[in-house]
Amino acid sequence: MTTPTVAPLTDELTADFYHYESLLPDEERKILLKARSLMRDQVKPLVNDHWARGEFPKQLITLFRDSGLAGLPYEGYGEHRPAVSNLLSGMLALEMTRTDASVSTFFGVHNGLAMYSIHSGGDQEQRDRWLPAMAAMDRIGAFAMTEPLGGSDVAGGMRTTARREGDTWVLNGAKKWIGNATFADLVVVWARDVDDNHVKGFVVEQGTPGFDPVKIEQKLAFRIVENAEITLTDVRVPESDRLQNINSFRDVAEILRATRGGVAWQALGVMVGAYELALDYARERRQFGRPIGGFQLVQDLLVKSLGNITASWGMLVQLARLQDAGIFRDEHSALAKAFVTSRMREVVAWSREVFGGNGILLDHDIARFFADAEAIYSFEGTREMNTLIVGKSITGQSAFV
Repeated sequence: MTTPTVAPLTDELTADFYHYESLLPDEERKILLKARSLMRDQVKPLVNDHWARGEFPKQLITLFRDSGLAGLPYEGYGEHRPAVSNLLSGMLALEMTRTDASVSTFFGVHNGLAMYSIHSGGDQEQRDRWLPAMAAMDRIGAFAMTEPLGGSDVAGGMRTTARREGDTWVLNGAKKWIGNATFADLVVVWARDVDDNHVKGFVVEQGTPGFDPVKIEQKLAFRIVENAEITLTDVRVPESDRLQNINSFRDVAEILRATRGGVAWQALGVMVGAYELALDYARERRQFGRPIGGFQLVQDLLVKSLGNITASWGMLVQLARLQDAGIFRDEHSALAKAFVTSRMREVVAWSREVFGGNGILLDHDIARFFADAEAIYSFEGTREMNTLIVGKSITGQSAFV
């Protein structure tokens, strides 16, 4: 296994105005800097070409496999023992996203949604059966919950069904927007048990008869991610492949609570990447005989962006601390997702504005960040739905329909 060169511990981000990375112990900071080197030196050169063509670069799997970055959050799986902190996991999501949100999502779906579902929802035998190969990235995972006709109402309105026949379950239905699903080896599929009406989780292997993933084309955002629409027709799954610790949607919500926070870190990464691009451009682009960074209105855009970044980063640091302490709740991750993605939308717009007409050219990267932000704003719960989760918490009154 090749080990990417670790950057010096002084390799700080210009957007880290309050030095949040200094909160990491040196060992975890070295892991973060290894990821920074990987993204800068080996991943970034692949991004724009594949984003423009709407294709996933399969060599990413090898790059991440060699990096040893998968499996870090899980005790006993992956190269790092014990498990790393939630703060490092969040900063790794930020780091990957500041290079490209699609690449970060590919890794997050595998290392977060899929692996966490098995780690949290599976029993020990299932963890030992699947997680070592996933941590080594010898087997890639996906997470299939969203449906063509359902999104925010998935808790009570899931249409994909599971019917038990002896020691086998039969799955029927459809899923949509499922990242990695066209090539993933293992897909965690969520379905409603027709007998008790509770949502349960199943690990479906690629190639199982009746499991048909089709790549979604012509996307405006996340063009590198291979999202799929999946049709499940009498897909037969053994009871041994049903996640044994998932017995209702309440158990699924435990998974979403954790992964929703990861999406907020992605939104911060988009802000950081967009701000860095705008700052560099403002220093280099000359108008009226001097760099545009010397103009008051350009500085206003940059400082507002830095303020959003700094405030969001502080919120997510505390969210990670609550996670590490085991005391964070749904409303904590919901507020972070709603707030940070809203600030992200502002920052990508202000950053694109710094570029003027050049801001719509992929060559300058900022157009990719501007487009990808829209996907992050919508998935893992819309701003409106996350707002209502927080609203219920603070008022004691549910405003859900």
